Amino acid sequence: MISSYKIIVADDHPLFRTALQQAVNQAVEAVTLLEAESIESLQQVLEANADTDLVLLDLHMPGAHGYSGLIYLRGQYPQIPVVMVSATEDGYVINQAIEYGASGFIPKSSSQQSIGEAIQTVLEGDVWQPEGSIGSTAARRETKQDLAERIASLTPQQFKVLGMLTEGMLNKQIAYDLNVSEATIKAHATAIFKKLGVRNRTQAVIAVQQLEIEPPQLGNENDADTE
Repeated sequence: MISSYKIIVADDHPLFRTALQQAVNQAVEAVTLLEAESIESLQQVLEANADTDLVLLDLHMPGAHGYSGLIYLRGQYPQIPVVMVSATEDGYVINQAIEYGASGFIPKSSSQQSIGEAIQTVLEGDVWQPEGSIGSTAARRETKQDLAERIASLTPQQFKVLGMLTEGMLNKQIAYDLNVSEATIKAHATAIFKKLGVRNRTQAVIAVQQLEIEPPQLGNENDADTE
């Protein structure tokens, strides 16, 4: 009997979502495909489909900063494997994604055959990385891992508010967009700061920026990745 899978394709570019869906259909015989074009819509799809078998997540999704979207998903839905999909083929970025909990990483330049192999590998419970990317990352940094765990502990609404804070939106703007009171946003912000171990908005933004996806600048004494 053929197993039936439910897979979410999360990417903000409609044409690539279509291309990725075609690759999935070729790789998996019995599959139900769902779509999301932002972290917010992905949250909604997951809330209605907790039995999802796999999420294919664009590395630069609207509503996420760096690896924060991946970290959030691993915290909220640890039973659902996440495969990152990106135009980058940088080994550092790929390995950082794996360290933060991704079950695989698919460069957008991959052939349909490679995409199919990656999906099948992850559905079977293994981790998939492009050839040549394994072992090229720096050692795991405990401070970033601690921050990742803190972000993973945020509720869906808190994660949404954190994203808006990071984009520089004022409390009243966030309240208007989310159709809640400004007092509610202030309460969310207080809870977010407590979970992240920071005292204010500025420190929260600085903390989230640690998860941006810039690889280290080799040979530069003022390395932007230095903490």
